[in-house]
Formats: sequence, C-alpha cells, structure tokens
Amino acid sequence: MTSNDATQPVGTALRIAPAFVATATGQFPGIETTIEAHYNPARGRYIPTTIVNRAISDDFDEDRLKRTATQAILQAAIPHCVSVLLDDTPGAEWTTIADLTATEGRIIPPWLAEAVVKRGVKDERWEVIEILYSSAALADSPPAQLIALELDIPERTAVDWIQKARAAGWLTGITSNIGRPVSG
Repeated sequence: MTSNDATQPVGTALRIAPAFVATATGQFPGIETTIEAHYNPARGRYIPTTIVNRAISDDFDEDRLKRTATQAILQAAIPHCVSVLLDDTPGAEWTTIADLTATEGRIIPPWLAEAVVKRGVKDERWEVIEILYSSAALADSPPAQLIALELDIPERTAVDWIQKARAAGWLTGITSNIGRPVSG
C-alpha cells in the first residue's frame, strides 16, 4: 500500500484505502494467514471479509492452523492503509501512518508525541489524537489505550482528549466500540 491507495476521506485529516489484503507469515511457524478487509462507514472501521489460513511447510502445528489471530494482522496492516496530509501548503503530499513510524511498534515519532502533550497545543494535538484514534478504531482496538501508550499519558487523559477532539469537530465518521464509551 502507498498513500495513493488511500482514496476515501475519513475524519477531518485522513484518507484510507477502502479495502486491503494482508498476508502474514511467521506469526506461527509453517502457517500463512491472509485477511481481506473492507472499510465499513456505518461501523467506522475495517471489517474482515475473508480469512484464509494455510500450511506452507510440512512441520506446521495443526492446532495453530485452526486458530486465526486476525487482530495482530489487522493492527500491523492498518498504518499502511491510512494516510495523512501533514502540511497544508499547495503541492503537499499525503503520507501513510506507517511512513511516519520512527520506532518499531510506534505510530507517532517521539518528538511529535512530546510536542502535542505540551499546554496550549490544540489543533496539532487533535490531529494526532485523530491519527491515533483512527488507527486503533479502524483495527477494532482500544483507542484510549493506544493514545495513552503513544503519548505517554494516563488513560483518563487520553479519554478526556478524545472527548475534546470529538467536540472540536475532529473524529467525524470514526467510531470505536472498544474500551470506555466516549460521549460527545
């Protein structure tokens, strides 16, 4: 996936790929898992529509073949399917969230995380909240937990910021049913 594949606007600052196919090998030795997922606007997230597990070597664990761990594959694939425009100057280019990743397993570079937790930073904070919230919600993971982890803040602060971002008009069309309910 590239940022060119992200053609569907979501929220105020994001575009996503309408669908994707992700294949994982190595999650379990000798087993390959392929997932096809489509974005469902009514649910505000990607919905797996096809899951295929297959043995790719003779020494596979047949019990593992019966169990599919789709969540980890979705979480790894989603950052490649979501693009953001970080600069509003003419000719600025979209970039995938995966391209922003500075450290293994992180979505937001540490310098950006430090910048948005400072007092007085509002629109930049809400944009980062939207990126992180969307990444989690689209993968059907708990957004408040991801935001707390990425920004090194308490989870209750993450929940508060989610509510404030939504009230400020961010997070439009993005919902999550995981974790604490977010009113607003």
